[in-house]
Amino acid sequence: MVHFHGKLKSFFNSRWLVFVCAMWIQSFAGIGYLFGSISPVIKSTMGYNQRQVAILGVAKDWGDAVGFVAGSLSEVLPTWGLLSIGAALNFLGYGLLWLIVCQRLPAFPLWVLCICIFVGTNGETFFNTAALISCVQNFPKSRGPVVGILKGYAGLSGAIITQIYAMVNSPNESSLLFMIAVGPSMVVIALMFIVRPVGGHRQVRPADNSSFLFTYSVCLVLAAYLLGVLILEDVLNLSQSLITLFAAILIILILLPIIIPIILVFFSEPTPSAQESLLLEAQREEDGKSEQDKTEVILSEVEDEKSPEVDSLPASERQKRIAQLQAKLFQAAADGAVRVKRRKGPRRGEDFTLMQALIKADFWLIFVSLLLAAGSGLTIIDNLGQITQSLGYTDSSIYVSMISIWNFLGRVGGGYFSEIIVRDFAYPRPVAMAVVQVIMAIGLFYYALGLPGQIYVTTVLVGLGYGAHWAVLPAAASELFGLKSFGALYNFLTMANPAGSLIFSEVIASGIYDHYAKEQAALRHRDSASMPIKPLRDDDSLSCVGTVCYSITCGILSGLCIVAAALSLIVVYRTRRVYTQLYGSRG
Repeated sequence: MVHFHGKLKSFFNSRWLVFVCAMWIQSFAGIGYLFGSISPVIKSTMGYNQRQVAILGVAKDWGDAVGFVAGSLSEVLPTWGLLSIGAALNFLGYGLLWLIVCQRLPAFPLWVLCICIFVGTNGETFFNTAALISCVQNFPKSRGPVVGILKGYAGLSGAIITQIYAMVNSPNESSLLFMIAVGPSMVVIALMFIVRPVGGHRQVRPADNSSFLFTYSVCLVLAAYLLGVLILEDVLNLSQSLITLFAAILIILILLPIIIPIILVFFSEPTPSAQESLLLEAQREEDGKSEQDKTEVILSEVEDEKSPEVDSLPASERQKRIAQLQAKLFQAAADGAVRVKRRKGPRRGEDFTLMQALIKADFWLIFVSLLLAAGSGLTIIDNLGQITQSLGYTDSSIYVSMISIWNFLGRVGGGYFSEIIVRDFAYPRPVAMAVVQVIMAIGLFYYALGLPGQIYVTTVLVGLGYGAHWAVLPAAASELFGLKSFGALYNFLTMANPAGSLIFSEVIASGIYDHYAKEQAALRHRDSASMPIKPLRDDDSLSCVGTVCYSITCGILSGLCIVAAALSLIVVYRTRRVYTQLYGSRG
C-alpha cells in the first residue's frame, strides 16, 4: 500500500502528466479559431453588416494577441492562478456574448460585443502562458517538440470543439457560444492544479524519445481522423448516432497520451544514471560560461578582422583561418599591442532587449513580413464563415474545422521543416517563412481565379502556411535576438497578427464584400416590380453571393504574401552569417 502511494505521488508529480494535461488544455484553448463558425449567427441575429462583423473579428484578434498581462503576472502568480484568471475571462466574455446573441439580455451597442469578445479571447493568452511556461521548464532540453505540440493542439482546438458540439446536436445555433464559454473553463478548472513546474529536469529518461515519437504519432492520427470525419460529413448525410460515435472516438484519441505517464510511473523503473548525466552536463555548461565570457570580446573582434572571403571557404579551411586569427588577437591583446574595443550593443545571435531590437532593421523586416502574411491568413480565417456562405455552402463549421486541421499540421510540419533547413543546410530559418508565404500566395491566388474546388485548395494552403508561421517565428526570433528577453520580443512580434487583420479584414475584405452586397441588393430591388426602390442604410444586414465577394480580396492578399516573402528573403541575406556560425556550412 505504501509502495502504491509512492507511485501515485510520483504520477501526480510526473512531468509527462503535466505535459499531457497541458495538451488537453490547449485542445480547448484555441477558441479564437471558432470565430468563423460563430460570426454568421452573430451577424444574422444582431443585423450586422460585414464591416461590423469584421470589427468584432479584429477585437477577437487583439484579445488573442495582447499577452503581456499574462506574461507579467506569470512572474508573480502560480500557474493555477494564471489558469483561473483565464477561465474567468473566458467564461465572462463569451458568457455575456451568448446572453446577448440569444436575446436573454437586451441588445447592446457594437462596442459592448467587442469588449465581450476581447475579454473572452484574452483568456486564451493565460492558458497558453501557463501551459508553455510549465512545460518548457519541465522539458528544458526538448523545448522545440514541446512548444510545437502544444501550439499544434491549440490550432486544432477549433475542429475538436466543433465535433463535440456536433454530438450535442442543438437546434439553437447560438448554443455553440455557450459551449465556448463553458467548455474551456471547465477543462481548465479541472486541470489547473496539475499543470505546473515539477522539476522536470530531474526526470530525464532514455524512453523520452520514444514518448515524443508516440505523441507525434497520436497528433498525426488525430489530424487524419478529424479530416476523414469532416470529409464524410461534407459528402454524406450522416445520422446523429454515427456523429456521436465519431465524437466519442475523437475524445478517446485526445485522452490516449495519458498512457505515457502511466507506463513511465507504474510499469518502469527510474534510471538515476540518466538523471546524473544530465546534472553533470548542466554543471559543465555552467563551468564553461565563465571561460566563454572571458573570450567573448576577442571572438567578436574576429568578426571585424576577418575578410569576407573566409565565409565562402570549406568548413575545415574556414575554421583553420579563424583559429589562426584568434590566436594572433589573443597574443596581441596580451602583449598590449592592440586594444580590443568594447561594443556598445549586441550583435545578431546575442541577447537583445526589446528596446535594442526595436532599432534593428532585421526586427522590423520580420515584423512587417509577419504583418503582411499572417495578417492575410488571419483575414481568411476570420471571414471563412462568410466566404463559405457566399459560395452557397450552408454549413461553414466544416471548413472552419478543416482549416484548423491544416493549421495544426502547418505548426507541426513547419517546425520540422525549418529545423531541417538550418541543421542540414545551414540556411537561415527565415527561408522557411519565405517558402510558406509563397504557398499562402498560391492558395489565395487560386481562389481569386475562381478555379474548381477553390474553397478546399484555399483552406489547405492558407491553413498550412498560416500555422507554419507560428512554428518558425519563435525559433527564428530566439536565434537572431537571443533568449534573455524572448517573451517581450515574441509578444511584440505577435502584435503584427491583429494589426494585419485590422487593416486587411476591416478595410479591404469587408469593404469589398459590402460593396458587392449593396450592388446585388439594389439589383434585387430593381428587378422586383412589387417592391419600390429604397436606399439601403449602413446598418442593414447585407449578404453577398458568388465568388466575386472575396476574389478581389484574395488577389490583393496574394500579392501581399509575395511582398512578405521578399522581405523574408532580405532577412535571409542579412542574417546568413549568423546561421553559418551557429550551424556551420554544408556547402
